[in-house]
Amino acid sequence: MDEILIAPCGMNCNICTAHLRKERACPGCRVVVSNKPPTRTRCVIKNCAVIKTNRSGFCYECDAFPCARMQRLDKRYRTFYHMSEIANLVYIKEHGIVAFLKKEAEKWRCPECGGGICCHNGICYTCGLEKLRAKKHKLRWEE
Repeated sequence: MDEILIAPCGMNCNICTAHLRKERACPGCRVVVSNKPPTRTRCVIKNCAVIKTNRSGFCYECDAFPCARMQRLDKRYRTFYHMSEIANLVYIKEHGIVAFLKKEAEKWRCPECGGGICCHNGICYTCGLEKLRAKKHKLRWEE
């Protein structure tokens, strides 16, 4: 788990399908790639003026936290992807980023190979690529 891959909204990009995929992999919201133009994103949270000026770089420092936008994002992720950005940010604020990364590494570790499980579909991108290729809906968990 890499600290720079924890987005301002609390998303753990270490376990995001956009970051894990081999082709056109997303570098993460906080990563600056010097030899490439900035990643174009529709993410309003990433581009929030408050985040650009606060000390931590996370939404929890904002007076409006959790704002309506964060609440909608969090609801979608709790419903479909087994995680909560708001809970992530509260944990980071209370326990620090190192403790959060340790907790996330344990939570999302593949029991078969030790690789990382993707939060968007529950598949390990180290040993489960055949399973991923066979899925009709790549961004859904099998319940």
